[in-house]
Amino acid sequence: MLYSGARIIIETLIEQGADTVFGYPGSAVLNIYDELYRQRKRIRHILVSHEQHAAHAADGYARSSGRPGICIATSGPGATNLITGIAAAYMDSVPLIAITGNVSTSLLGKDSFQEVDIAGISMPIVKHNWIVKDIRDLAPVIREAFIVVQEGRKGPVLIDIPMDITIAKTQWISVNEGNHVKTGREKRLLSKYRRKTFSEQDIEKAVSLVLESKRPLLYAGGGIIRANAGKELLELSEKLNLPVALSLMGTGAFPYNHPLCTGLIGMHGTAASNKAAQKADLVIALGARFSDRVLCGDNVFAKTARIIHFDIDPAEINKNMETHSWVTGDLKESLAALLKKSSPKTNEAWLGEIEKWKKNPPAEVNKKGRVQGDELLPSHIIKEAAKKLGSNVIAVSDVGQHQIWAAQHFPAIKPGSFICSGGLGAMGFGMGAALGAKLANPERPVLLFSGDGCFRMNSGELATLSEYKIPILIIIFNNGVLGMVRQWQNINYEGRYSESTLGREPDFIKLCDAYNIKGFRAKDRESFNNAINMAANELIQGRTALIEACIDPDLKVLPIISPALQSRGN
Repeated sequence: MLYSGARIIIETLIEQGADTVFGYPGSAVLNIYDELYRQRKRIRHILVSHEQHAAHAADGYARSSGRPGICIATSGPGATNLITGIAAAYMDSVPLIAITGNVSTSLLGKDSFQEVDIAGISMPIVKHNWIVKDIRDLAPVIREAFIVVQEGRKGPVLIDIPMDITIAKTQWISVNEGNHVKTGREKRLLSKYRRKTFSEQDIEKAVSLVLESKRPLLYAGGGIIRANAGKELLELSEKLNLPVALSLMGTGAFPYNHPLCTGLIGMHGTAASNKAAQKADLVIALGARFSDRVLCGDNVFAKTARIIHFDIDPAEINKNMETHSWVTGDLKESLAALLKKSSPKTNEAWLGEIEKWKKNPPAEVNKKGRVQGDELLPSHIIKEAAKKLGSNVIAVSDVGQHQIWAAQHFPAIKPGSFICSGGLGAMGFGMGAALGAKLANPERPVLLFSGDGCFRMNSGELATLSEYKIPILIIIFNNGVLGMVRQWQNINYEGRYSESTLGREPDFIKLCDAYNIKGFRAKDRESFNNAINMAANELIQGRTALIEACIDPDLKVLPIISPALQSRGN
């Protein structure tokens, strides 16, 4: 069939299983958008209010479903507006395909109107990118993109398509028609990313280290979720009686209420996880990158322990932490191999010690000390909201204090039930990611935790939620300040709150009314409980609802290891 480039883009996306794309039109992608209109019964387009949120929406779609998320933007500023979202996906290993338009091939490199070298700009934050300069390469490149984002360590890619390529025509044959023979390029990509790198000897060495240990600790990261290896992690922990500490990105990889779960580890981690790391004689890291937020200085973390590192990416081995043994390859496969060769093990004395540390949960304090009474606290907000929406809820968080409170208190049982920007820490991530997660999982309730600072960055997407009738529950932790910045200023800058008091704040309830969304304000536990009941009813009716939860600006995230202490390695 002789199709235009624009038609080939849409047909190939559908062929690869895409059902939703997020984007914003502009001159360089008008041919693509015309084809989207023609094919609107076969593929859904969600018009966002800003291209950055198109990338975040594709990210949330991918994290919550395991399928690649897709976003489209025009050339120049449209393309550059995707960059933060692409970087967030790259840092957290999310399969995302960004499609950008560009000026015609004859105008490339001539500083044409709305021209940027988006391939060069995006190079450090994608697994691969392409500039399609020949119409015959268009369908193969899109098919290759679906291979690259999903095979090996997952991550984003970018396809830049000049406008004349969307107009040109060539023959297109679906891979679903007849016998599709993989091209040499497709075979090379599969070979590059799908290779199995661990050996039987690697597994046997890991097994021997585990069996020799008396105080072992599993440290699970986001790689468990990306590899869909939650089942293997649970089986390994239970078979060998191994306690499990979770990184921020690993939240949900292991049930929060399991007796062997010690909770969050690192800068804001639980006493149980951090003390276990300090006293362990073996730490088994699974799909975790030993980030600075976990290490808190490489002279501190797991000083008495030998380290085994399981990871799909060989580049992560010995990058941030010197290891004693490693196993590289797909986590689902490597953990299955480890399980097969392992014998049951008991660690009663060690687990008993950990149980004592579990009795010291994170405290909630303000400048007057530990909070008591009817004051509205983050733990109450998070737990009551989760309870009201049920165990199938997907929680999405923006970035800041509320992100850490959510990681500490949200009852994450299933992989993919808690989503946040971990590596990049992008404020404004939440709204786009929440709407993407909801569209990928229409049967599951979606709950967004945001701060007033983050919400001011993405509140325009209320228009998207209202227009498309996407029902999510938004909870704003409104303390009138940039909470985490203020907390650091309190700790390290003698309380000089430079530009962290927001002021000029809009009335969020009136803003909701402007978008035909119900908003509720809560200032204590009783009013919050009433608000959550009314908001939940809005969700049942298929409508978004928002709760503004007013909290003390001096509430602190605890525990915290000061960044100043990190820099000194203390």
